[in-house]
Amino acid sequence: MGGAVANLTLATSESWRDKQTGEMKEQTEWHRVVMFGKLAEVAGEYLRKGSQVYIEGQLRTRKWTDQSGQERYTTEINVPQIGGVMQMLGGRQGGGAPAGGQQQGGWGQPQQPQQPQGGNQFSGGAQSRPQQSAPAPSKRTANGF
Repeated sequence: MGGAVANLTLATSESWRDKQTGEMKEQTEWHRVVMFGKLAEVAGEYLRKGSQVYIEGQLRTRKWTDQSGQERYTTEINVPQIGGVMQMLGGRQGGGAPAGGQQQGGWGQPQQPQQPQGGNQFSGGAQSRPQQSAPAPSKRTANGF
């Protein structure tokens, strides 16, 4: 096996105006993301803390046992090499050439995902927006990834 794997944490935020007070509110959620293959290589090379990125993958919950023997669960967004999407947003930061393995767009004018007006069914009319993320590729295989 030995393909590239990148683990990162992604923040998403939604904001809305409180109907009673009129003040703006914001809620941020943190998500674990696991990328594989060429997408993992691109993430490891080009994403940095604060990079804006659009991601599509599958939600997966896995069970693991911690050091004390307790079973734990974690839910992650799995972004496979085939069928997964990672699109860097916000232009170049720190230079570098666009990566050949990048999916759905590039550095120039990225395609924006289509969102229905009024947000999603859970946001009460608020629009979700990508938030700056803190990628942290962690476990690397023998080939450096």
